[in-house]
Amino acid sequence: MKRTSKATNSHGSALITGASSGIGEALAQRFAAAGFDLVIVARNQAKLQVLSKQMADQHGISVKVVSADLAQPGAATRLHSELARQKCPVNVLVNCAGVLEQGLFTAIDAPSHQQIIDLNISGLTAMLHAFLPGMVTRGQGRVLNVASVAAFQPVPSLASYAASKAYVLSLSESLAEELRGTGVTVTALCPGITATAMLAQAAGSNGKLGELPDFLVGDAGQVADNGFAACMRGDAICVPGMVNSVAMVASRATPKWLVRRLGGLLGRKAM
Repeated sequence: MKRTSKATNSHGSALITGASSGIGEALAQRFAAAGFDLVIVARNQAKLQVLSKQMADQHGISVKVVSADLAQPGAATRLHSELARQKCPVNVLVNCAGVLEQGLFTAIDAPSHQQIIDLNISGLTAMLHAFLPGMVTRGQGRVLNVASVAAFQPVPSLASYAASKAYVLSLSESLAEELRGTGVTVTALCPGITATAMLAQAAGSNGKLGELPDFLVGDAGQVADNGFAACMRGDAICVPGMVNSVAMVASRATPKWLVRRLGGLLGRKAM
């Protein structure tokens, strides 16, 4: 764990997982610009160190860098213990670390399915279990769990990923109500298709994803702005972008059989 030393800010610390790229990096930049000290977590320590120096120099904040694979059992507990040892309470927890595999369920190998479960579900749950009790004890805290619009309906060709994000959404909504009145809020950020390295990787194995019209592909910075604002307000759900918001409302108002059929039609066209 490396620390870039700066004066402590009154906002306290925001811990952001998956902070080395994409939406996670954009969220780190957004919280830094708002004056939060940061704990940024990802597997790629070199990228984190570059990012930490840039944000510390630009915003005058303190940044801790943690290289960790949160899909590994015990990783969240070890991270919490180390931060507690350093007397670094986490005021905001942003769970953004995640993986995606696009393709037919039967064509994706078992370890890849398991990786989605281990990181998107088990890792996120472990982080919540590690850090939420301290927030509740202190009577204040914010949690931002990055889900997806894929959480609202079945998505053929993204079956395991969509299922994992449905878990994140359901857990977030449950906790938002469970923690009502404690001073701790939980927000599920549900972006649509966003221009990130994850999308580029998926497009590398499926050229059709690279043909998506621009209006369907969101900007990571805009997603981060929307997510930050929703988190600070304590909103239960945030769906950035008009197209995604309309799709979410439609999916919740449409009979499940029709949502399933439409999802199947679109999913097969993406293969």
